[in-house]
Amino acid sequence: MAFSVKIISLHPITHDVKCFRVEKPSTFNFFPGQAVDVAINTRDMKDKKRPFTLTSLNTNPYLEFIIKNYEQETTTSKLHSLGVGDNLLISEPFGTIRYKGPGLFIAAGTGITPFLAIFRQLREENNIEGNKLLFSNKTHQDIIAEKELVEMLGKNAVFTLTRKQAEGYAHGRIAKETLKQYLDIARYYICGPIQFVVDIKNMLDALQVKPENVVLEL
Repeated sequence: MAFSVKIISLHPITHDVKCFRVEKPSTFNFFPGQAVDVAINTRDMKDKKRPFTLTSLNTNPYLEFIIKNYEQETTTSKLHSLGVGDNLLISEPFGTIRYKGPGLFIAAGTGITPFLAIFRQLREENNIEGNKLLFSNKTHQDIIAEKELVEMLGKNAVFTLTRKQAEGYAHGRIAKETLKQYLDIARYYICGPIQFVVDIKNMLDALQVKPENVVLEL
């Protein structure tokens, strides 16, 4: 089933990422970490769907997406050209990243979006304690929702940059040596580009982390 919804607001998050808020259908329900397929509701674009994670909460009166503009990719570049009042088509929610208890959240780039939704829900429930975040980005300018993540997690939010060094940030890719510092953690959540997820999962396997303690989606 597809829902037709209007954009009610949008604003920039970073130099190439925007936050979209759209109408929430009255029968639409989801849990933090789920995604929907999104398409622009025009004749030439309605069949060009892309999955995006919901970053709003089920209790919000709107649906929210955080979308990066990949200039070489038609759907995201056209989404970034839209304005308030334009129509989108969204699917029923889907996805397997679901909160199963305190753990280490390991994200790269827009892979933070399901975790952002989960953290927001935990903050609402006053239940965020015990969770930690390792968040990898190319540069400081690419970090999504940095201020909010720090407000929610404090020193348990660690940001690492792979291309540019900056004061107050770790530098380099997340490596097995990095993960060794977190072997007392009960669960591990991974989200990001496919190769990032595969690499992190392989590192955790090498560190003998049990598969049932790893939550991911490929």
